[in-house]
Amino acid sequence: MKLIIQIPCYNEAETLEIALNDLPKQIDGIDEIEYLIINDGSSDDTEKIAREWGVQHVVHFKRNLGLARGFLAGIDLALRNGADIIVNTDADNQYCAADIEKLVQPILKKQADIVIGERPIDDIESFSWLKKRLQRLGSRAVRIASRTDIPDAPSGFRAYSKKAAMRMNVHNEYTYTLETIVQAGRNKMAITSVPVRTNPELRKSKLMNSIFGYIKKSILTIIRAVIMYKPLQFFTTIGMILLLMGGGIGIRFLFFYFKGNGNGHIQSLILATMLIIIGFQTFVTGLQADIISANRKLLEDIQFRVKKLELGLLDAEGEKKEDVKEEKGLQEK
Repeated sequence: MKLIIQIPCYNEAETLEIALNDLPKQIDGIDEIEYLIINDGSSDDTEKIAREWGVQHVVHFKRNLGLARGFLAGIDLALRNGADIIVNTDADNQYCAADIEKLVQPILKKQADIVIGERPIDDIESFSWLKKRLQRLGSRAVRIASRTDIPDAPSGFRAYSKKAAMRMNVHNEYTYTLETIVQAGRNKMAITSVPVRTNPELRKSKLMNSIFGYIKKSILTIIRAVIMYKPLQFFTTIGMILLLMGGGIGIRFLFFYFKGNGNGHIQSLILATMLIIIGFQTFVTGLQADIISANRKLLEDIQFRVKKLELGLLDAEGEKKEDVKEEKGLQEK
């Protein structure tokens, strides 16, 4: 069983070595632990420090491409280097590295494919009252959108099994944390969370430059993820609201019309007609989006199969190598 711990980095020369020194060297149930950093266009000595420390794998971007792109690149390199479990943590040593053992346990016990570290949000002194409330609100929105019970959705401290990692797709450039939970929940992946500890803050967050920007990007990320994975439900809901509004205004016009006062309410008739037409068009858009979503799921299955072939998990005929070995063993007996 091989574990690769990956750390996204963008100008982390001041804190990276502290984070690396805290990483576990041995975990029960894990035969081999390796380390990987994603150098996301750093202009300081981040990569040099990592290589001198002994990091085995480095993803190098010439320019900053963002947390989501870096996360996927790290996952891909970890899989190509034989990772059975991938743990993602931060370069600022925000999370207690000793809790990586807690993160991987549900995967080792085959109880989950994705494990999210739940921080004690209310006890983190560096978080303002507003940030704590936003974290809670955002997590609640993700739970509703993903139909999961993950209490700390923005947490970047998480573990993935090989199977879950091969199915990960992130389409926004802001962050992977929210979208991957919605994706996992909607695709019926086994996802859970475990309580973890945090360390004192070493630097300010690079992801949350402003409260308004964080809220706006997070809301857009959640909405986009829901549209991608449940488009028919999303557009049907909006379409029904518009149709009901149009129908209500239309009934109001008919009420006045049959009382002989219809001439003074032509605007209501026009508005009702527009709302009904837009509502119907929104429903049709939902049908089209649902067809596109079905095709996307087929492409994801093909991508998953291709990754298995690339990683040598399938033979040339598309059968699991483990199953073929078992069958040959039975024939020999």
